[in-house]
Amino acid sequence: MSLEAAIHVTRPSKRDAYLDWTQMLSGAVLILFMWSHMILVSSVVIGPGAMNALAYFFEATYMAQAGGPIIFLIFLLHFLLAARKIPFRSDGVKIAVGHARMLNHRDTWLWLVQVITALVILVLGAIHMWVVLTDLPITAAKSAARMQKAPWFLFYLILLPMVEMHVSVGFYRIGVKWGFITSGNRDKAKKFEYTLFGIFMFIGIITLIRFVTLG
Repeated sequence: MSLEAAIHVTRPSKRDAYLDWTQMLSGAVLILFMWSHMILVSSVVIGPGAMNALAYFFEATYMAQAGGPIIFLIFLLHFLLAARKIPFRSDGVKIAVGHARMLNHRDTWLWLVQVITALVILVLGAIHMWVVLTDLPITAAKSAARMQKAPWFLFYLILLPMVEMHVSVGFYRIGVKWGFITSGNRDKAKKFEYTLFGIFMFIGIITLIRFVTLG
């Protein structure tokens, strides 16, 4: 390593460790929220009454009114923490892509997938939360009316795979980074990651179809 390169190498501090832990914990909370959210919204497949009953419960207990803004703040916090390592300048992006090509390593490409999906989710996810939280109460009829408009259907058709990809990759990378996934169980973890992505994409797609066909 040259002297010039060595000068730019900094040792991680305790502050970096705390921020990484906070990023991991906030990511874990958002993963659990997204899985729960998907399962609850998919209750419309059973029937509009099932979704309306669940929505009423969360609003009657003020979990929606209080939980929505809290999740939004965790969402922003997670992005700000992750943004410390995201290259926003073109030269940084070129270096990151160049390294991924040079290493030709799946996990390096997965980091780039997380960066791209995170930027899309930041915009589309914020719009989704704003629209939902400013139009309470949540009902199956309102959601269906929104989905049945072409721009909104396309909106959710883009947001769905971005979220599920980010969540499944994030779940896998948390396991790798913090030692839960090792070289011995990595192949099984990859299969589990693909399975999670497939399951929640299937649930999301049939939910979208149900909203579009709801009279």
